[in-house]
Formats: sequence, structure tokens, C-alpha cells
Amino acid sequence: MGNHKFMTRLTAIICALATLSFTAKAQVVFDDVNVLNIEHGTVDEHQRVVVDGDRIIAVGSKSVISIPSGARVVDASGKYLMPGLGEMHGHIPPITSGKQAIADTLFLYVSNGVTTVRGMLGSEGQLELRKQANSGEITAPTLYLAGPSFNGNSVTSPEQASAKVLKQVDESWDLLKVHPGLTLPEYQAMAKTANEAGIEFGGHIPDQVGLLNALSVSQRTIDHLDGYIPFVEGAHKLADDAKLVEAAKLTREARVGVVPTIALWKVLLRADNLDRLKALPELKYMPKATREGWINYYKQPQNIAFLRGSAPEIRHQNRLKLLKVLSDEGVEILFGTDAPQVFSVPGFSIHNEMATMQEAGMTPQEILKSATLAVGNYFKTKDRFGQVRAGYRADLILLNGNPLTDLEYMKNPAGVVQRGHWLDRKTIDTELAAIEARYK
Repeated sequence: MGNHKFMTRLTAIICALATLSFTAKAQVVFDDVNVLNIEHGTVDEHQRVVVDGDRIIAVGSKSVISIPSGARVVDASGKYLMPGLGEMHGHIPPITSGKQAIADTLFLYVSNGVTTVRGMLGSEGQLELRKQANSGEITAPTLYLAGPSFNGNSVTSPEQASAKVLKQVDESWDLLKVHPGLTLPEYQAMAKTANEAGIEFGGHIPDQVGLLNALSVSQRTIDHLDGYIPFVEGAHKLADDAKLVEAAKLTREARVGVVPTIALWKVLLRADNLDRLKALPELKYMPKATREGWINYYKQPQNIAFLRGSAPEIRHQNRLKLLKVLSDEGVEILFGTDAPQVFSVPGFSIHNEMATMQEAGMTPQEILKSATLAVGNYFKTKDRFGQVRAGYRADLILLNGNPLTDLEYMKNPAGVVQRGHWLDRKTIDTELAAIEARYK
């Protein structure tokens, strides 16, 4: 596609996305609200939270904080306010997917309170999309984007790996994405150049690299629990507890984060129930061809190399045990779902991920911390968010109950604040209905 033609198409998509954005931001006040402190697992009752532009400017007792003149007041009595969620392994459709697919995907994230997405597969045109999203010109999560991936097809030598790193640094991608297929020398060249250039890299661990080599060069995140199961010797038998603890301690000492995407892998391993997956209500927000493709994929495990000769339930149980040990040993757990993926609908996928993390034994507080405070700490050199605090980015979720006691309250939020833009439940439902109608 010629550059002029591509930019014309990109401009059209940006304009279409802008139709979902809001008018100039006004001050918004959440009055008489219960504010969640995810870090300490506590609730501050009868609070008043004031948002101005894309920032929280005041948080405190309603008896102390005054309501600014002209502000929009949201009566939040009996409701709970928490930070927006981070999706640390998400995907943004390429520009070639078309304007509607991109607009729908971005809205699906936001509608469920996902206000930050670390996009893990960059493509042409996404840097301009990031600019539009992060300036508030379109309705979208704040985007931090990995460049096009380093894999066995895109890299064929250590020299090429190093050159690809420097190119992506020059293009201003936020991080590098590692995919399978790299040789150990190629991976090491990429890692050395990346560390020297000051850009992080994360994603998979190629087979030739292995867990210990990835930890030794401080791969910033290991996604999908890649590399751990071979290390703990549990592919077809229950993992050794001592090896699990050893892996966790090595990860913590290397200061490497883990993005589990454990619900997706429960599906990929065929340890989930197909009838349950087919009945997920959020599937109505995906195109019919996508839904049918997911069902057919699930029914044909014999065509998937990593499943051959496997014991699905044992492998899933090993991943649950691993996640619990990683969490207990203080490893940085960063919430992610790999949406959109097989039966993983953007935004809605958070609920399956949270349920599966609970299945592993993590508490609601630990799970919510991985999606808020931990994500904010990860990006602390870029912005302040992930807590309901003055000066922090105004990414918020208003809920009808306390998710620290029951994560079911994360579903159907009363409203979402994205960079200071308030979307009430009616606004969310109206747009979701339009998406559903397009895909019936």
C-alpha cells in the first residue's frame, strides 16, 4: 500500500474514532462515595473526589472537600470508586482491520474499566493511534505500545536483531515484543542492544533461550508463564514444589514481572468447558466469523503442536500452582488477558482472568493490585495512575459494590472515567448495543 493511500485511510479511521470522543472536559465530582484503597485493602467512606481535566485534583471527606462551582456532580452514595484497570498484554487491531473494528475494540476495553493497555504487537499506523488516544482525542485506553515482534521470521541474525532494536527506538515504540523462534545468539544480541539503548523488552521466552537466560538479561516481563513449566519439570506430571519456589525466587531477584494470561491458557490447553465458553454473553460483541473461528479452533486440538501428548488438566493445575507461588513469593504480578484472543473479548476478558486467578488461590485484593497499583508502578516513569489520589490520572471505575469482598461487582460498572471523561452506564450500554447490532 502506498504511503499516501495508507495515511489517507489512517486519517479516515482517526476521524471515525473521534466521533466516540467527548466534548471538552468539565470538572466532575463524585459525591458521598466509598473510595477503595487497593494497596491496603481498605475503604474510605463518605468521600468526595474531584476530577479536573485528566487529573484527580482532590480526594477527601465530603465534610472537608467543597464542590467547585459549575462542576458536574455524580451522586455516588452507596457506590465504590476504584482506579481504572491495566491490560498488560492486550492487542489493538492493525489499521488494515478498518475503522469500525478499531473503534469497537477500544470501546470494549474502556466499557469494562480497562483504562490502560500495553499493546503487545505493533504495526504500521499504531503510533499515530497512540498519539490520538493519549491526547484524549478519541475514546480509548491510554496506550503503551510494543513494536513489531522479534521472532524467527523477522530476525535471522544477531546483527539484524541489534539493528531492529535501534530502529524501534528511533521510531519511539514503548517496548520490544519477543516472540518464539529467536536463537539464543539473536536473543542475546537483542537484549544487549536494548539494555544499552534503555528500552524494555517482554513477551515470550523462545525455546532456545529458556527461563534462566531470560532472567539473566532482565527481560522486563515474561508473559503467559512462558518458560516456567519446562523449568519446574511439570509438563505431564504435577510440578515439583521446590522447583516452583526456586523459579519464583529467581524471578523476584531478577526483578522481572510476570503477566500470567492464565484464563486464556486454560482455554488453549482445553482445560475449560466449551459449552460454558460458547455461552459467554460478551461473544455478541464479536463478529460472527470470529466466534465461529474460535469454536472450530477449540474443537481441533490435534492441529496444535503445544498440545500434542499433553495432559490438559495437569498442565492447567501446574500453571495455577505456579501463579500462586509466584504471588506468595512477592514476584511482580501484572494483570493481562491477551485480548482479543480465543474466547477472550477485549475488556470483558478481565472477568475470566480474575476468576481464574482466584482459582489459583489469589485474593481479590492481590488480583486488583496486579491490575491497578502494580501497573501504575510499572509505568511510573511515564505518568502517575493506578490509585485514587490527587495528582494522579483520572482513570476511575464506579461500582455498585465492593470488589474487595466480591469480584462479581467488577461486572457492569455504574460508570467509567477515562482520562477525565465520564461515561455513565447509559452511555456505555448505548454504545455496546450498537456494537452488538453490527455483529448480529
